Amino acid sequence: MYLGVCSWSLQVGSIDELKSLMGHLGIRAVQIACGDPHHASWKEGDDMPKAALAAGLEMTGAMLGFPGEDYTTPATIEQTGGFGNPSTRAERMERLQWALDRTRQLGLRDLMMHAGFLPEPGSPERKPMLDTLARAAGLAAEKGVTLALETGQESAKLLRRTLDDLACPNLKVNFDPANMLLYNMGDPIEAVEILGPDIRSVHLKDAFPPKVAGEWGQEVPLGEGRANIPLFINTLRKVGFDGPLCIEREVGNQSERVRDIAKGYRLAKACLES
Repeated sequence: MYLGVCSWSLQVGSIDELKSLMGHLGIRAVQIACGDPHHASWKEGDDMPKAALAAGLEMTGAMLGFPGEDYTTPATIEQTGGFGNPSTRAERMERLQWALDRTRQLGLRDLMMHAGFLPEPGSPERKPMLDTLARAAGLAAEKGVTLALETGQESAKLLRRTLDDLACPNLKVNFDPANMLLYNMGDPIEAVEILGPDIRSVHLKDAFPPKVAGEWGQEVPLGEGRANIPLFINTLRKVGFDGPLCIEREVGNQSERVRDIAKGYRLAKACLES
């Protein structure tokens, strides 16, 4: 395992800014936003991949968000996230194809995304959603890309069942322990053990679960919440994960985020070295 950072957590708008802040933090690797309203709008535009490669960035994978996703409340993201809404699936499939091309332009083979809320077995909405995810995985396979679905919007058992039902070799997991807590979807440690063989990458983030049903939990700096980062990292070791741990911070202004990421990096580094 090795440490990185999520580019959007640094709130940068250009590759030069990203490289500078990574140098300041002493972090060598980055999971980079493709470019979308939630994660980043790159000053370089279509030339962003060329600029990132010229800057010598060590990139672990790319991240896709869809225009129109609304994270105001759990209810709004359930309605607008990923491929959950049938009325937006066609345009989002086109956006996925764009992101797959950008992923390859960056010299990468991993693309992370939120699939949207997964319907439970027995729901009439489940087959259309799984058909959509199978098509997405197929498009990614044509480009030689692995799609890693981010955790949180469903229980680990439901995600495990979904991956098993789809049986797509290039459909994996981008594991975020804080999301499990923020969405109140179970214990992150147990979830690692359930999803272990398919964890492709990790967002290192921390949180407390919600105090009121239907509301968000509280994201906090790494090491200050319920994710139990030392045990979390040890559990990743236990299941054989040896990929990137990219620190993510989505609360606060840029200076606050940089401060929290620096602190989180020191904690995670100590855990890896113990």
